[in-house]
Amino acid sequence: MSLRTSPRTSPRTALRTSPRTTPRRSPRALPRLLAGLALALTLTATAGACSTVDNSVGGTGEQFDKTDTRPAEPGTLRVLASSELADMALVLEDARRATGVTVRATYAGTLDAVEQIASGRAEKEYDAVWLSSNDYLRLRPDTSARITNETPVMTSPVALGIRPAALARLGWDPGKVTWSQLHRAVAAGELTYGMTDPKRSNSGFSALVSVASGLSGAQSALRDEDVRKATPKLREFFTGQKLTSGSSGWLATAYGRRTDVDALVNYESVLLSTPGELTVIRPADGVVTADYPLTLLTAAPAAAKDSAQRLTTYLRTPEAQRRITATTLRRPVVAGVDPSPRLDRGLRRELPFPGSRSVADGLLDAYDNTLRRPSRTVYVLDTSGSMGGERLDRLKAALTELTADFRDREEVTLMPFGSAVKTGEVRTYTVDPEDPGKARDAIRADAGKLTASGGTAIYSSVTEAYRSLGASPRDTFTSVVLMTDGENTDGAGAPDFDTFFRGLPAEQQRTPVFPILFGDSDRTELAHIADLTGGKLFDATKGSLNGAFEEIRGYQ
Repeated sequence: MSLRTSPRTSPRTALRTSPRTTPRRSPRALPRLLAGLALALTLTATAGACSTVDNSVGGTGEQFDKTDTRPAEPGTLRVLASSELADMALVLEDARRATGVTVRATYAGTLDAVEQIASGRAEKEYDAVWLSSNDYLRLRPDTSARITNETPVMTSPVALGIRPAALARLGWDPGKVTWSQLHRAVAAGELTYGMTDPKRSNSGFSALVSVASGLSGAQSALRDEDVRKATPKLREFFTGQKLTSGSSGWLATAYGRRTDVDALVNYESVLLSTPGELTVIRPADGVVTADYPLTLLTAAPAAAKDSAQRLTTYLRTPEAQRRITATTLRRPVVAGVDPSPRLDRGLRRELPFPGSRSVADGLLDAYDNTLRRPSRTVYVLDTSGSMGGERLDRLKAALTELTADFRDREEVTLMPFGSAVKTGEVRTYTVDPEDPGKARDAIRADAGKLTASGGTAIYSSVTEAYRSLGASPRDTFTSVVLMTDGENTDGAGAPDFDTFFRGLPAEQQRTPVFPILFGDSDRTELAHIADLTGGKLFDATKGSLNGAFEEIRGYQ
């Protein structure tokens, strides 16, 4: 299975200032927040790998390859950061003007960042890490000597954002809702929700821990027996998860398209920034809170350590803390600074994290292979003549590596195409929990047999993928992954596919396509497919094809 690294116990106070209920109002009431989000979006253009940006004047929006290893210039701090921190762009520009420190941030998923730190790769490219939580790091003994000087900058608890109509239907008082109450509503089929993938997003893992802690009744660090006790209820709770995602941003966009999903589980700050009207609920029986510690890497040079000291000193000034809470809707960590008026000051107990890495790994493994709905994916793979040679070798290598990540109960279809779908080579596999290696070995073997020939029938092949999935809905996370190295040359055109897609039943239109930009493929063409179907474009021209396939896993 895929890499499983996870959070661990954090010595936090038992009570936190945490809001109870705040209706989500019109975005027009938030001009400053939206200005920051707009800049953040410019900084985080769609990519199939990590993206690196700097906050310097003239550098806003500059994006570097993930393999960028340039030495830091004087006054530049190279930071490996959680992707949601892109909304700190305006604050970091203020910091640059005040301190002379330019933050060159590379945004990555928290688990990926932890693995980079543990392996020693991070210290070769970065000076500091800035994750939503260091709980992941503290569970890994191999990271303790690599980090130093953790400085919390702001906080945000995990919460539930629910549509007002669903809240009214359930008849809840938002200030009194508990995790057990949420579980009962889901088990009764009265509540559906979306959340990010726990293996690829700290908000997803924090949500998983929140639910496990809340439903187990644990009063201290989660143990294996607590997870076992809560497993039946957890299995029921995750029947209500109808959306998954590798990022909070895409989750919010997908939620806006899905009228059949009642709520989102994410950080309070993300929920309050989500377009549309949501009522944000902090469960009364406790929350898990991110504290966003800016953390130096031990190997950082002296100049970088000085820059980090100046930056953190500034970020904890009352002026910067007020700016942070106003623009990001996170909570200040400095006494005497009031949180944004949109944040209620009601107290909430801090729920316990797993007490060991084995507990965290077990919880993640249970989520992937037992608790969540299984995945069902059609991989529409360009094996046209232009894919011959090195490109086809890269595709085979990427698929071979990907097989280890397929979950128990997952259905995988390989659909190679050229001038049309190569029907004689289409294969479907299901990963049997009793013998998962059988399906994975078969996928690797068939991937190795792919050959390049013919033209490029993109739209006809994606159409065939939808047809193969059928009109009858299944209780799965269903998606289509499209990999092509060229423009459409054969079969149906874009207008034909648009007409076909809009004629599908509403349930089928909820199946997104995740195209991968590769070789000489047309960005506009692929972006249109992603936008039409509610998917997301991944860019393998700036990173590896392996990385693009792996990143998509968070959305399946």
